[in-house]
Amino acid sequence: MSTWRLDSVFAPASIAVVGGSPRARSAGRAVMRNLRASGYAGRIGWVTPRHREIDGIATVRRLRELGWVPELAVITAPAAVVPALVEEAAALGVAAAVLLTAEFGPGRDDFHARIERAARPRGMRILGPHCLGIVSPHAGLNASIAAGMPQPGELALVSESSAIAAALIEWGMSRSVGFSKVVSLGDALDVDFADLLDYLATDPRTRSILLYVERIGDARKFMSAARAAARAKPVVVVKPARPQPPQSIAEIGLRALAPPDAVHAAAFRRAGLLQVDALDDLFAAAETLGTLRTFPGRRLAILGNGGGVGMLAAQQLQRLGGTLAALSPQTRQALDGVLGGGWSHDNPVDIVVDADGARYATAVEGLLADPDNDALLVVNVPTALSPPTESAQALAGALARRRGAAARKPVFAVWLSNDPQAHAALHAAQLPVYATETEAVNGFMHLVRYREAQQALMETPPSLPADFTVDAAAARALVQAAVARGEVQLDPQLTARILAAYGLAYEPPLAAAGPDAAVDAATPLLEAGRLVAVKIDSPDVAHKSAIDGVRLNLASARAVRDATADVLRLARERRPDARIRGVTVQAMVDRPHARELIAAIADDPVFGPVIVFGRGGTAVRVIDDLALALPPLDLRLAHELIGRTRVARRLKAHRNQPAADERAVALALVKLAQLAADVPEIRQMSLNPLLADAGGAVAVDARILVGPVQALHRGRGHPRFAIFPYPSEWERSITLASGRPARVRPVRPEDEALFREFFSHVTDEDLRLRFFQSVRHFSHEFIARLTQMDYARSIALLALDEAGTMLGAVRLHADANFETGEYGILVRSDLKGQGLGWQLMTIMIEVAGWLGLREVEGQVLRQNRGMLAMCAQLGFAMQPDPDDPALMLVRLPVGTGAVPPAG
Repeated sequence: MSTWRLDSVFAPASIAVVGGSPRARSAGRAVMRNLRASGYAGRIGWVTPRHREIDGIATVRRLRELGWVPELAVITAPAAVVPALVEEAAALGVAAAVLLTAEFGPGRDDFHARIERAARPRGMRILGPHCLGIVSPHAGLNASIAAGMPQPGELALVSESSAIAAALIEWGMSRSVGFSKVVSLGDALDVDFADLLDYLATDPRTRSILLYVERIGDARKFMSAARAAARAKPVVVVKPARPQPPQSIAEIGLRALAPPDAVHAAAFRRAGLLQVDALDDLFAAAETLGTLRTFPGRRLAILGNGGGVGMLAAQQLQRLGGTLAALSPQTRQALDGVLGGGWSHDNPVDIVVDADGARYATAVEGLLADPDNDALLVVNVPTALSPPTESAQALAGALARRRGAAARKPVFAVWLSNDPQAHAALHAAQLPVYATETEAVNGFMHLVRYREAQQALMETPPSLPADFTVDAAAARALVQAAVARGEVQLDPQLTARILAAYGLAYEPPLAAAGPDAAVDAATPLLEAGRLVAVKIDSPDVAHKSAIDGVRLNLASARAVRDATADVLRLARERRPDARIRGVTVQAMVDRPHARELIAAIADDPVFGPVIVFGRGGTAVRVIDDLALALPPLDLRLAHELIGRTRVARRLKAHRNQPAADERAVALALVKLAQLAADVPEIRQMSLNPLLADAGGAVAVDARILVGPVQALHRGRGHPRFAIFPYPSEWERSITLASGRPARVRPVRPEDEALFREFFSHVTDEDLRLRFFQSVRHFSHEFIARLTQMDYARSIALLALDEAGTMLGAVRLHADANFETGEYGILVRSDLKGQGLGWQLMTIMIEVAGWLGLREVEGQVLRQNRGMLAMCAQLGFAMQPDPDDPALMLVRLPVGTGAVPPAG
């Protein structure tokens, strides 16, 4: 239900506390005490069957005896009676309930089910069970068992853990950090992270969102909400590691490739969230992101009145992957002229222990003007010769005087003193002030990483090559037949056919039951002058080398025969439980400059398929150089995945080795992601090693595990993808009124160039009618928002002619509750009257029904008579916009009847 009735949770007009006693440790009594102390102005009632009054407050036995219906119920009663209380509240029309009570026994699942059956049919929202309660300082609301009431602020905290939420409230209070909302999810029976991200993304009181995550229930819902929220404001997340013991050999391999913590980190990165490692980093990151604007680059200049602290800051910067800025020649010369010969003449800039305010101001102004740095860290070590207040005031003055590019550079301050006047001057200048140089550098890198995450959300991938073709139908048929036969691991020959269907280069293996058959298979290869490899063939042996089941560089029939006999003997001795099919014979791949890589599909129980890339070979788990990404992938995401590994540096040219074809590697990763999308029965797949050199990439060994599809996600789209894949089912062929054929398909991220060329064929007046203002410059960010689709809640369709020229587009964006979709449409000005707008609108209405929306709506300028006429023909209801007399609101219920034919 997403944001449905969440206003009743955070700003209710009336509250009933259900449960409580005079006991000192009574949760209901604590909630009532906090409510009254917080200054809540709404109506409050107390419901408890055993006491007629507590703390001088009259109570009633049942909710219905209040004589009025509370908007929010806070239930602290024993677990045995909570489901009945929820049913009573829902029947009375209570909008939401906060359940502090928990059930930890064997009846927990039934406890949850009874609550859900009582609340959901009536649309009552449930927060919890087992939660801390709600704190909404701007509403004067503390309906929780927290020890204190934080001051109003702009940080929203969402914690799965009640204890963590309570601790962070105390942490914030001790540092005068204010909150807009504080909520703990507990068991998250109804309201979850995604619901709150959707709500807080549009909350005007919230500047930044802090998340403490232990587990994610609905991964697709979370990813869609997180991506939308991260586009609107900074979202910082911390997740504790949770080791999970392996259960089977297959799961050991899977978990080693994609451990849960690494999968969650990949998901957070894909959504544009900033992940930090510790709780105190949550506030540090949020404070930095909320105080300073993002900036391009990662070059930091460090200034201080002592070399030691500056060097420590530089070391921390290097550890975190930042760049110590170089000083431009002009800056060196300028600083020489005013600082004399005593300064460090390098970055970190040490202006000596006796630096006064004037020296600070001069150095700050020089570094802010230097184009070779992107940000400035200023350190002050208090000494008798360098008063902290004077230096702070000088820094504040220098910042007040800056102009142009210097005014956009972020500045971080570390004042190693407790001088309140110094800190007051820095805060008045709106500077983030840190207790140590480590915290300041961490803050700088938070800003860098957040900006890079936002940039990644807006980047346009390169186009796939024209020959990127796959035979999904063939691969799907092969895998589904294998699953029907009960197979778990595909044999090498079937594996080779699937790789061939996706254009993945692979040296095909030949099956041999024994030594004689192996010699027969190897003979043509040996006669062609090739060396061969013999490998054990068993569906039960995950890692052949672990049982010494591989022999390489065999040059004769005798060597093949002996090697086959040897690996078969060892396999039967070391794995007597395994099914041995024989061996495979494979030509050795002779690529002396090739790098050994691994490309794989792993499977996560929460997020589904995960693409893995890194250093390959037999030591893949020892080297531990792996990076993960959630599919689907495009070439930009594939290159980014490669770049997050250490082996990426080995793909570059060095010494006598030419650079490997990184694009071929990236293309292989994209094909693996496409295979995972097309064939959900594939549960795990590895190409290891994948050899890459200047000539391309070829797999030497491959393994595919399959199984029946186990859906992780309800509704449309891939049953196991956490990110809604490209909806190819909405590709259509249409014909314009002139007889000109066209193709309609969903928009893809790489369509930016199509949109840019398309806008050149739209008049200024038509652009004004579409965007409600004159648009003369189409920035990358502007077009990226039209092409970067989250297909789970928004979809855009474009029309192309036979030459690939864009003719028009329609967009539909669903609200967070998936009830209403807002549309927008634009057609080339020279194609009006061809029926294209009509056809795009009818397809868009079909998409709305496919998404499960109840209604499509839009805003149309009154002067846009053509659009209003078309809406009338399509059955839209129209009325003036109460907020803007220049606009008309148009609405169409979805699925109420057939769309009338064009024309």
